[in-house]
Amino acid sequence: MDINQPTPLLAGLSPAQFMRRHWQKKPLLIRQAVPGITPPLSRPQMFALAGQDGVESRLITQSTDGSWALRHGPFTRGQLPKVSTPAWTMLVQGLDLHLPEAHELLKRFRFVPDARLDDLMISWASDGGGVGPHFDSYDVFLLQVSGRRRWRIGRLDQPELQPDVPLKILSNFVAEEEWLLEPGDMLYLPPRWAHDGVAEGECMTCSIGFRSAGRDEVGVETIQRLLDAQEAPDVDVLYRDPKQEATTEPGRIPAALQDFAADAVARLMKDPEALNIALGEWLSEPKRGVWFEPGEDLDVSAGVTLDRRTRMMYDATQVYINGDSYRSSGRDARLMQQLADTRALSGAQVAQLSAGALGLLQEWCEVGWVVAVAARG
Repeated sequence: MDINQPTPLLAGLSPAQFMRRHWQKKPLLIRQAVPGITPPLSRPQMFALAGQDGVESRLITQSTDGSWALRHGPFTRGQLPKVSTPAWTMLVQGLDLHLPEAHELLKRFRFVPDARLDDLMISWASDGGGVGPHFDSYDVFLLQVSGRRRWRIGRLDQPELQPDVPLKILSNFVAEEEWLLEPGDMLYLPPRWAHDGVAEGECMTCSIGFRSAGRDEVGVETIQRLLDAQEAPDVDVLYRDPKQEATTEPGRIPAALQDFAADAVARLMKDPEALNIALGEWLSEPKRGVWFEPGEDLDVSAGVTLDRRTRMMYDATQVYINGDSYRSSGRDARLMQQLADTRALSGAQVAQLSAGALGLLQEWCEVGWVVAVAARG
């Protein structure tokens, strides 16, 4: 992808311009971002998918009295309202994990680091369907793939939510702008922009979301992986207090023990490479519920592609794939980074790998993370 090339996907901006001007800054309405788009699946196919175990789906309905209801799947077709019933919505999360067409659509947005990518969610709504005025804590591209949806957006001046509602619906939503989106149109919203989308007739919308993990979440997840990776030392340094005096305050924690604990944590955190590895392993962890079909001892000489569910990233010293990390350098590192960036290696590129890296690639094929080109079809 040429990040300096203007594209209809971003209203004639290049990815570089879009990231400078709009990313996490201000919304952007894009008419005909994807001209001639067709839904990645039909309504019956979507409802069938929502009935499968391992697929995250939700049913949202709004009654004539304005009350809301939320149910989680899987759903049988008989559990769903009639298509002609107004004001209901079906959401299927992680469509890119289940459908090659959705995964291909997601590739259009790889000018943003994969480490920030969450998933592609699809929503089907009957006439008047929506999820109410709300805000997200992440960046999102709202791509209309069939029918029409009216969007109203505004700054989040009052984040208070309606009480006793199963959805996070804003109590005081004030719209500043309003647009009707048709197939191929798209709306980008930074985090914490209030928005409300309502279907005008039957419609389908794809939401491409980019996670914005909180500082505490990043810290907790990274430290937990760091702890998991620690090996028990041959000789541990025990806390000693030979100068501890008799006390009349046995309930008080000694200051020396607090200092000992602080030093222990500081020592654990002082290795920046270990921290980077822990972070990379967490960021590349597959989404919950993802599983891979074990492969066979396949010939990778014709080239390989990553399975669409595989998450692969890298930094200056490591390659990360599906929660595991591998040290890499030289030509092997460049080729593995190429695999992460393009999600494929040609036969000629595979032939340049060392025996060790080639063996690793073979292992990934066997567990289903990587697919040999000859095996596709």
